[in-house]
Amino acid sequence: MKKLILSAIMLVGLAFTAQAQEISKNAIGLRLGDNDGFGGEITYQRALSDNNRLELDLGWRNSKDVDAIKLAGLYQWVWNIDGGFNWYAGVGGGLANSSYDYNRGGQRYDDSYTYLFAAGDIGIEYNFDIPLLLSLDFRPEVYFTDKVNKDFGPDIALGIKYQF
Repeated sequence: MKKLILSAIMLVGLAFTAQAQEISKNAIGLRLGDNDGFGGEITYQRALSDNNRLELDLGWRNSKDVDAIKLAGLYQWVWNIDGGFNWYAGVGGGLANSSYDYNRGGQRYDDSYTYLFAAGDIGIEYNFDIPLLLSLDFRPEVYFTDKVNKDFGPDIALGIKYQF
């Protein structure tokens, strides 16, 4: 147990002393993943300092049975691994609205609801010499509503962004 605690303290210390690579002032692109049924998102990143940024994501879904929109905001810390590789972690939350209308077994279901959620984010990215950024991240979300069938939704996504 002592080795585990010592290892965790050393890892946190290393994370906060790692050199940060300069991140671009702005980046815009797509984040493609499961996102609890929302699918693709438009994503925008804005640098706040040399190793901190704000990320805003707008996801939507428009299908035969479900219409939904979701806005997420995350504050992220960025650390350089080596060369163009960075890893990042962040916290945030957002707001979503979903409505559905369908028939199943002769029963009609029609409802709409809005909910809040809290989110974390951890990922890895590669910053090319050209203004292109590729990322892969994991975002767990906790929902605050009684209308959603679950309280937790994990999301893994691939991102591609243009930096300017």
